[in-house]
Amino acid sequence: MVNRLLFLTLGLLAFALTVWAQPNPKSDRPNIIFIMSDDHAYQAISAYDNKLIETPNIDRIAKMGMLFTQASVTNSICAPSRATILTGKHSHLNGKIDNHFPFDTTNVTFPQLLQKAGYQTAMFGKLHFGNNPKGFDQFKILPGQGSYYNPDFITKNEGNIRVEGYVTDIVTDMTLEWLQNERKADQPFMLMYLHKSPHRPWLMAERHMEEFTKRTFPEPSTLFDDYSGRTSPAGEAEMNILKHMGWSGDNKLHPAIMKQLGIADVGGYDTIRYKSEFARFTPSQAENFRKYYGRIDEEFIKKYPSMSDEDKMRWKYQRYMQDYLGTIKAVDENVGRLLDYLEANKLMENTIIVYTSDQGFYLGEHGWYDKRFVYDESFKTPLLMAWPGKTKAGTRSDALVQNLDFAQTFLDAAGVPAPADMQGESLIPLLTGNAEKWTRDAVYYHYYEYPAEHMVNRHYAIVTQEYKLIHYYFVEDQWELIDRIKDPQELKNVYNDPAYAAVKKDLHARLEALRVKYKDSSEISQSYIDRLLDDAVQGKVWGISKERAVELKNRAKK
Repeated sequence: MVNRLLFLTLGLLAFALTVWAQPNPKSDRPNIIFIMSDDHAYQAISAYDNKLIETPNIDRIAKMGMLFTQASVTNSICAPSRATILTGKHSHLNGKIDNHFPFDTTNVTFPQLLQKAGYQTAMFGKLHFGNNPKGFDQFKILPGQGSYYNPDFITKNEGNIRVEGYVTDIVTDMTLEWLQNERKADQPFMLMYLHKSPHRPWLMAERHMEEFTKRTFPEPSTLFDDYSGRTSPAGEAEMNILKHMGWSGDNKLHPAIMKQLGIADVGGYDTIRYKSEFARFTPSQAENFRKYYGRIDEEFIKKYPSMSDEDKMRWKYQRYMQDYLGTIKAVDENVGRLLDYLEANKLMENTIIVYTSDQGFYLGEHGWYDKRFVYDESFKTPLLMAWPGKTKAGTRSDALVQNLDFAQTFLDAAGVPAPADMQGESLIPLLTGNAEKWTRDAVYYHYYEYPAEHMVNRHYAIVTQEYKLIHYYFVEDQWELIDRIKDPQELKNVYNDPAYAAVKKDLHARLEALRVKYKDSSEISQSYIDRLLDDAVQGKVWGISKERAVELKNRAKK
């Protein structure tokens, strides 16, 4: 009897010691800091390429962890990309296919799931849609696109507020204040730190105007692309720097100078953009702006009478790069402020830090600005991730990862089961040195916003390491095959080249399999077309006239 009691006592003691020795799941869960800018091209991060700008602070994340060379988006446009990130679902399932239709708030998002699982959650900066993000203990977000100077914010606890200053600095101030004063040390946290920059209209901080308005940047080799050798959508798109970029709203030429020189307003809203944004300046901000941009105006007046179209294209490209890259300078500085705070307060350990953009962006490649196409500069997005102690410093991955994967990655890291309808894959194997467990060999892309501003045709595609097979399905029915290895600038459609017959057949089969896997179909696509055209013919779609919408609707019927 004594032996049995002794045995039982020892067994209970061993069990107690085992339980005591188990790590507390909550205390071991990583913090998550998700840093995202808007329209930040990977070409404008020096960890990828330093020809245009140095970004030493953003690069620090790659040095601490992993840089992804083939990260991409499922739909290259702002609000839909953000919806995919939050829901872990393709656009056709989460319902946010474009910037026109509203986000379906019945969607379950990963912040909701993390909050329910005990994470403290906060969001600061640009969400782009909605005014009450679900799953956040604290938020201060920009309404819609937001403003660069003296921005307004929608807040959880203070109502609507306006804060004087420059938006990139202000969003960082709010983020650091939350970390310092509201973060609870006994809870893991998930923080979304979201920049407006470098989104159009590319207004840089006052402190950077002198440097960047004087800089000259190398031109891309395809700046004067004539769009031959591909299907018609490339030539029909309205995002050519010369033809479609605003002289005033984008390139900051004063409206009075346009009138003086007889330069027509681009798109009917060029000078409206200028006046609405600059009306927000304080007197001192306006004076500082005129100090640098007035000089540009004066120089332009002298040059314009003798400028050819080629000269104008080059002038607009340099103006674009000066302003676009100038806004990134402030992003990099402020990312540095955040990283310095994390280091100083010993918050680097067991914290996943992500830097990405909601999509890529054209920096003059193919003569373009903006995004939308499945060509690389738009489709690919920067992605740098660090998880000290888990991710080997200074590593790179060529895996085909997407913004579709963030939700499941964060849930996986937190030990929270992902809903069955999420469609991504956790990046944890790649981050922790188990790349052999990553099996994806192709990704799916689908762009919807047509007809609308920039007029990029609807298309879906399969992308592998070697090829892209693209289907433009409205208004025309056209196919494009790109050899990513032999044609990295994506200038030649080889769809009808007999040498690619076997490749084409294989890609068609794989594309159809992906559409089945992700539950996409022609019927779903047509329903979205019908809904948008109905709104467009009523004049409810930004960037498209009623008359043009009717014309396209009639073309579609034929």
